[in-house]
Amino acid sequence: MTQLADPKPLQTQRYSSKDPSTWSYEKRRRYGWSITLSLLVLMMLSWADKAVLGLAAVPIMRDLNITPEAFGLVSSAMFLTFGLAQLFAAPLANKVQSRWILLVLCLLWSIAQVPVIVFASLPALLASRLLLGAGEGPLAPVMVHGIYKWFPEKKGATPAALASTGVTLGIVAFAPVLAWVIGTYSWRTAFVLLAVIGLVFAIYWLIVGKEGPYTSRAAELKLDGGEAAIAAATEPSKVATVVESRVPYLRTILSPSWIFAVLTSFFGYWTFTLAMSWGPAYFQNVLGLTGQQAGSLIALPAAWGAIATVSLSALSQRLHLRGVPTRKSRAWVLGGGAVFSGAALTAATIVPDPMLTVGLMVFGFGTAPALFALTFLVVAELSPVVQRGANLSISNAVLTAGGVFAPAISGLLIGGATTPADGYAASFTLAGGLLFAFGILSLLFVNQQRDRRRLGLDPLPVPAA
Repeated sequence: MTQLADPKPLQTQRYSSKDPSTWSYEKRRRYGWSITLSLLVLMMLSWADKAVLGLAAVPIMRDLNITPEAFGLVSSAMFLTFGLAQLFAAPLANKVQSRWILLVLCLLWSIAQVPVIVFASLPALLASRLLLGAGEGPLAPVMVHGIYKWFPEKKGATPAALASTGVTLGIVAFAPVLAWVIGTYSWRTAFVLLAVIGLVFAIYWLIVGKEGPYTSRAAELKLDGGEAAIAAATEPSKVATVVESRVPYLRTILSPSWIFAVLTSFFGYWTFTLAMSWGPAYFQNVLGLTGQQAGSLIALPAAWGAIATVSLSALSQRLHLRGVPTRKSRAWVLGGGAVFSGAALTAATIVPDPMLTVGLMVFGFGTAPALFALTFLVVAELSPVVQRGANLSISNAVLTAGGVFAPAISGLLIGGATTPADGYAASFTLAGGLLFAFGILSLLFVNQQRDRRRLGLDPLPVPAA
């Protein structure tokens, strides 16, 4: 008779305290949350680096004699290298620890500020944004992949969503400060400030950054399986097989759930990038606000975005923990959020009252970034753990390509319109209508249970002997 392993050593054996897989569940959970909060700050810094160009749009266009069309192209340029860097980093995400990739990215952001600080010209501004895009592109998928390694599969949605709120909280925290720096000193000083903050964070992350132990389904079962782990050792015939086989990336990408979930966030990214690149200029050129007032006002949709991101992801996780199929708990929340965001932004271009317009923009622009974390959940569900980092990077490269089109196309609409107000209205209507349409398509066609079966990812019960 085969001798069964004693399950007691899972709790009693002594290990090195430097290995998170040997820590107690509570210690892993606490450290996982500390990593999550650290990466929240990193994401905030990332979006401050992106948003500074929009906050300084009016003085930059004036000082460097840049037209709206040229400024739109510069704003879009960052997202060219943004997407390419993600595709380059996709295979690395499965092989290199997330903490080291994140450290290198943070250092690149600081270096990216140097050209525009030193030369302050249109070519230097273009070079700075291209380098920044290369450094920031892989951040979101690598960050989410790293956070997922600190939590069991059913409990990773809320931590990942919290860190993802850095997309909006970075603007809430930094936009008023950067607007004040730009107004009081100069826009070049704002770039210097961000470079210094990036270097400080890199030093901090070098000290505290650590890789989580949830590196596979089998590892999760071993760490937190409890009775399931003991049953696996004593009665394997009653436990489902942990599937870790690889799936060709193209098969995953061509699944309807992947296509419509990612495209919904593509237009969500389009919408939020539009807000960050042209929102402050809209408040100044159409509503007649000062630069500092515009910087404070653009923080409102960002603040709502943080609330929406956590709330929608928490709702999704709560439904999932209650046994609601992920087609409803994740895909329907994603599609419903997109429909709401697109409808609000479209309505903002129709109502005559300026206060109501701003209120609708807050909900329209602010709900869009809440879609990203939900899309990552769908993509992660369609991926074996060993391929999750690469699949998240590929999906993020596609969805963030919305940032390539939004500023440039909006710049053409604004520059070519009869009045600036007409141009802004056209660009906002386009973004809202596309987001609304793909929200409907996501509700109809995203079905993870169906596509997981097609991809062979669902666990198969082992037949009794």
